[in-house]
Amino acid sequence: MKFSTALIALTALAGSSSAFQAPAVTAGRTLNNRGIDSALMSSTMDEAATAVNGNAVNGARRKKTKQERLELASKGLQVHTIGLSIHHASVEVREKLAIPEHDWNIQSNIITSTGVVEEAAILSTCNRFEIYYAASDPHEANARVMEFLAERSGLPVSTLRRNIFMLSGDDAVWHLMRVSGGLDSLVVGEGQILSQVRQCHLHSIEEDGCGGKVLSRLLNNAVAAGKRVRSETSISKGSVSISSAAVELSEHMCLKDLNLPFSE
Repeated sequence: MKFSTALIALTALAGSSSAFQAPAVTAGRTLNNRGIDSALMSSTMDEAATAVNGNAVNGARRKKTKQERLELASKGLQVHTIGLSIHHASVEVREKLAIPEHDWNIQSNIITSTGVVEEAAILSTCNRFEIYYAASDPHEANARVMEFLAERSGLPVSTLRRNIFMLSGDDAVWHLMRVSGGLDSLVVGEGQILSQVRQCHLHSIEEDGCGGKVLSRLLNNAVAAGKRVRSETSISKGSVSISSAAVELSEHMCLKDLNLPFSE
């Protein structure tokens, strides 16, 4: 099957993505354990709720000094993804968080304005909304992004919690590779998502973009992986959109009627 072949190809590509793994700061913060991932997400949601509710009282979070940023940079950056897609979220929530392409960099700059998130890139389409970001402190970074989502959507954190997904480290890298390869699409193998990931990469490296060395390399490799999957497998063969799949199904189900003469 084309899905299995593409999955094997992406596995080989994702296996060489160790460049995006930052060294663990402490053993307690290792994000490869899924149980700890769940605890991190839970604590992040609580921190985000506190930050949103207390923002009007305490004002904006203090921006880190240059020395503090240098110290954090020496610890390495971890890649994270927070978002929602047609598989997880309702249409109403996706509509409230949708960002037009010309505003991707503007919103990325808002996310990184406090200094907690070092790099950020936004991918917003009709079926998904995802923020890719890199930071030294996963707890503070996740809380900052959740605060941004709550402020932009006007939804409480409890509602966002039921719709979003949160991935870190290898899981975040693997997810982006699946998205670029068309494995996470409503119709497996559709090609439009590859061009959208490419636009996300191009915007992130623009003068006003917020993609540094980590995200720019990650997104560039994702685009290369998406191209390779489509050229070396059959994932893009056949119907690769909802409309073409509907036409193909109609032809299959109504073939006898289509072959009848017009007089009948």
